Amino acid sequence: MKPVVKPRSKPRKRKRFRATARLLRIFAWVVALGIFWCGYLLWMINSYDPPKPMPKADAAIVLGAALWDNKPSPGLQERLDHALQLYKQGTVSSLILTGGLDHNGSTLTEAEGMRDYLLQKGVPAEKMVLENDARSTYENLLFSKPLAQRNGFDRLIIVTHDYHAPRSADIANFIGYKNTVTSGFKSKVLSTAYNQSREVLAFTKWKMDAFLMLIGIRSPNSF
Repeated sequence: MKPVVKPRSKPRKRKRFRATARLLRIFAWVVALGIFWCGYLLWMINSYDPPKPMPKADAAIVLGAALWDNKPSPGLQERLDHALQLYKQGTVSSLILTGGLDHNGSTLTEAEGMRDYLLQKGVPAEKMVLENDARSTYENLLFSKPLAQRNGFDRLIIVTHDYHAPRSADIANFIGYKNTVTSGFKSKVLSTAYNQSREVLAFTKWKMDAFLMLIGIRSPNSF
């Protein structure tokens, strides 16, 4: 009686090895592209340079940030002080304050808290237009656009921090803002490393959202 000869398993092992190697190559390419993308965004964020001199405009759109006990957080206070400087210099004659309710214990919207701060600094109430619904940078700019048009503001300056400026400008361009520049500045109270890392993720998410809106999967009206 002849012994049973088992089939060779080498071809199967070679196929398994080739499949594993292919997956490793794909993974390596994905990692490499991710590193390149993050590096590109960090370069874009760090290479931002505001216009010099800042051109005169009809109004500044001050992008909201968190309130602490109904008062501007240190980061938001910096944005307001920067906008206040533009107002006092005569660079802008009005301010659009944009930001909704934080749901962090504050009973005022970000826009209302910003208004109260600027009122104490001597800015007349009639020089401020409030946008009380936005919950993101996209909505800040989306909801502020009709307010600017309604008030006859043609030339605009977007006020935010420097790390946030490139994404804000990209969103404004996507929405269709014209005659608009972004005035970003370095923070003295916020962590540069933390905010730049967070901004890389936020910018990536924005690009994905923009793509979904372009192909009609996501509504452009709000997030």
